[in-house]
Amino acid sequence: MKHNLNKITEAIIGAAIAVHKELGPGLLESAYEACLAYELAERKLKVERQKGLPVTYHGVQLDCGYRIDLLVEGLVVVELKAVERLEPIHQAQLLSYLRLSGCKVGLLINFNVKVLKNGIRRFVHEFQE
Repeated sequence: MKHNLNKITEAIIGAAIAVHKELGPGLLESAYEACLAYELAERKLKVERQKGLPVTYHGVQLDCGYRIDLLVEGLVVVELKAVERLEPIHQAQLLSYLRLSGCKVGLLINFNVKVLKNGIRRFVHEFQE
């Protein structure tokens, strides 16, 4: 499974770099989301856009409006940004999405940078048992 997660995240990063090379910085997050979803599908990866993420409270799943930007292969949460710089709240958001979704690996990608590798952060959530 770990090897598979590494291959998936490598493919996502490669696709994101391709999108960034084509579009550059300065667009809306939604444009990058659409293009990255297209690029991932072209690479034969299963991708879900704006995947609803309920909160379980007292055993009941409640729709609180949370949406994962991209869920790839049902395993990797991808949160996209187009901001001046990534802030701690962006990291907290992704870690919350990992916890709520049960996914172990997430990518936080900020497209508003000159070189995309400077805008990518990979997170692993270790679940408490």
